[in-house]
Amino acid sequence: LSAVSSTPTPIPKPLLSSPPPTEAARQLDELLADLGHTQSKLAAAGQGAGVPTESLLDDMLGSLTRDLEELGITAAPAGVCAACRKPIAGKVLTALGKTWHPEHFTCARCGRELDKGPFFEQGGRAFCEEDYHQAFSPRCAYCAGPIREKVLTALEQTWHPEHFFCAHCGKVFGDEGFLERNGKPYCHQDFLAMFAPKCQGCERPVTDNYLSALQAVWHLDCFVCTECLTSFSGGSFFELGGRPYCELHFHVRQGTICHGCDRPITGRCITAAGRRYHPEHFICTYCRGRLHKGTFRECGDKMYCQPCYDKLFV
Repeated sequence: LSAVSSTPTPIPKPLLSSPPPTEAARQLDELLADLGHTQSKLAAAGQGAGVPTESLLDDMLGSLTRDLEELGITAAPAGVCAACRKPIAGKVLTALGKTWHPEHFTCARCGRELDKGPFFEQGGRAFCEEDYHQAFSPRCAYCAGPIREKVLTALEQTWHPEHFFCAHCGKVFGDEGFLERNGKPYCHQDFLAMFAPKCQGCERPVTDNYLSALQAVWHLDCFVCTECLTSFSGGSFFELGGRPYCELHFHVRQGTICHGCDRPITGRCITAAGRRYHPEHFICTYCRGRLHKGTFRECGDKMYCQPCYDKLFV
């Protein structure tokens, strides 16, 4: 041993009689301590001499075993290392139901020693915390990073709880929950604003009771005459330009109001001087007799029969 170490290691001389058990145990402890102390120096010596460090360690263990046998001590190994398959003569580490040299119990992915820190097991192999999460933890559907602690499952995906929020406004969902569209979560307010059908009357979202008419949906209170805003009590309405109207204002828009009575004309109609009349309302303003096309005279916006016109204005 002293040939490859800068610090001489005392080698016990054989005694005439076997030492007491306590003395043998003490010498064994010293030899094992020397072995651990010189391991790093052996590595440097092995590199400089072109001899593998593993070979030097094996030679040293063999020499140590012979020295112990000369003392009358049988050195039973503490176990066999699960990594290198060689006996463990010094410090032993027990993990995963096996024994290891502490320096051989390493992360299966990055090779970092795990004897002084926590480790995770998967498939009978040990991993450091970082590599375990990178390889086996569920991924967040938002950031794609591994989920190390609390996991939230929604929309058939996993999420960091703080990353499960409205896809439009970014607000974290409260007690009202969320609504889904095309695989994305939305708060109720944004979902209704973006995807709910809009009332043709007020253009706000329709969420409950509604009426379908004119190829659109309406709030019940919004389906009224476009002109006078009265509801259609009889259940019927008139359509013009995609908008609903009551009968009166439909005819006003169409120009089919009788100039004599200001009521809608729904049947026969007489047109005279650019105005429309019910036949029974096309009368002389003075004598109230019925007029006939081609036999009336106009003065201002009033109609007269020929005799009355002559009497009044000629």
